[in-house]
Amino acid sequence: MTIHWCGTGLSSVPGLRRLVQDGHAVAVWNRTVEKAQAAVGDLTRDIRAFSPEALAGAVQPGDVIVSMLPGDWHVPLAQTAIDAGAHFVSSSYVSPEMRALDGAARAADARLVNEVGLDPGIDHLMAHDLVAAYRASPAFDTDNALSFTSYCGGVPKAANAFRYKFSWAPVGVLKALRSPSRSIRHFAELNVARPWDALTRYDAPLDPPESFEVYPNRDSLPFMAEYGFDPEWKVADFVRGTLRLNGWAEAWADIFAEVGTASDARLQELADQLLAENAYAEGEADRVVLCVALKAVRGGETVWHQEWVMDAWGDARGTAMARLVSVPVSLAVEAVLAHEIGAGVSAAPSDPKLVRRWMDEVQTLAQRLNRVDHLG
Repeated sequence: MTIHWCGTGLSSVPGLRRLVQDGHAVAVWNRTVEKAQAAVGDLTRDIRAFSPEALAGAVQPGDVIVSMLPGDWHVPLAQTAIDAGAHFVSSSYVSPEMRALDGAARAADARLVNEVGLDPGIDHLMAHDLVAAYRASPAFDTDNALSFTSYCGGVPKAANAFRYKFSWAPVGVLKALRSPSRSIRHFAELNVARPWDALTRYDAPLDPPESFEVYPNRDSLPFMAEYGFDPEWKVADFVRGTLRLNGWAEAWADIFAEVGTASDARLQELADQLLAENAYAEGEADRVVLCVALKAVRGGETVWHQEWVMDAWGDARGTAMARLVSVPVSLAVEAVLAHEIGAGVSAAPSDPKLVRRWMDEVQTLAQRLNRVDHLG
C-alpha cells in the first residue's frame, strides 16, 4: 500500500521524512517538484508533480492520501480516496463538507481522518486524557462545575517587536482573524465577532511561570461532545483558543483595523509584506506552547484540577511547528494502515491505547511536556 503525501510546505516535512525513513512506500506529490526534492530528495526518488488527475490515476485500493495542501483541497482529495477505495488523512478541522462524506466513506470502508496535527490534534489527545482521568477519579460527580480551557500558539522563542513570526502560511493567519468564535464563560454562551475583543490573560504553569494573551478560536461548543462531556454536566467554562505573547494585541492594532474589510487581493498583499518583515531567519528557533486544563469545583472548592503543558522550540531537527503538526499526521497514517481507526469521518482518536502511544511520541518532539496536578 502506498502513502500519497501531497504538499511539502512549512509544516509538512518531519512527518513525511519519518514515514520514508521507517520504510513505508511513500509517493511525494507537490506542485513544485524542485521544492519537494529539496525537502526529501535525499531519501526518495518517488517525487511527482501534483495534479488531481494524476493523483486519482495513481491511487489504488488500500492506499492513503495525505493532504498537507491548502484547505480547499481536502474534500476533493477525500472524495478521490473514497472513489478509489483508499483512505485520507489531514491535520485540518473537519468541515461540514468533509462531515457530509461520512456515509459514503463508511459504505466504501474508507477512513477519512482529520484534526491530527498540533491544534487541532495534540490538544484533542490531551483533552481526551484529562476527561478520562477525571471520570476515573474519586472527585468525579455530575454536580461538579467544570472549567475546560485549551490554548495553543506558535510564537517566536526570542520575542520581536511584532510579538509574532510566521511558521505557517501568513494569509491563513490573517483569515483566521476574521472568524467569529463561540465558547462558554461563567455558565453562559459567549459569541465574539472579532478575536481581539475577547482577549484575556492566561498564566501557564511553565518553568518559570509565564503569562500570555489568549482569545477564543472558532466554535468551541461541538468539542464538548467530542471530548466526552455528558449533556447533564454543569459547564462553567469551555474555551478552545489561541495563545500569543504579551503585547501582541498592541503590536497588531493596525492589522486588526484593516483585516476585517480587506479584499482577498489586499489580504495577500498584506500577508506578503508581513512575511517579508517577520519571517524566521535560517536556523532561528520558533516556539510552540500548548496548555490544556480541566478543573472541577464543588461548593466553591476546587476538587480536581489537572493540566497538560507543552513547551517546544526549534532545534537541529527543524522547527517545532513542523514537528508537532506533521509527525502526528504520520502517526495517524500508520494507525489507518494498521486498521486501528474505524471507517468514516473522524478526528484525533479517543482510544486510550492510541492516546498513550501518540503522547509518548509527542514527548520526544517537545522539550517539555508534563501533566500538572494543581492540587498536588
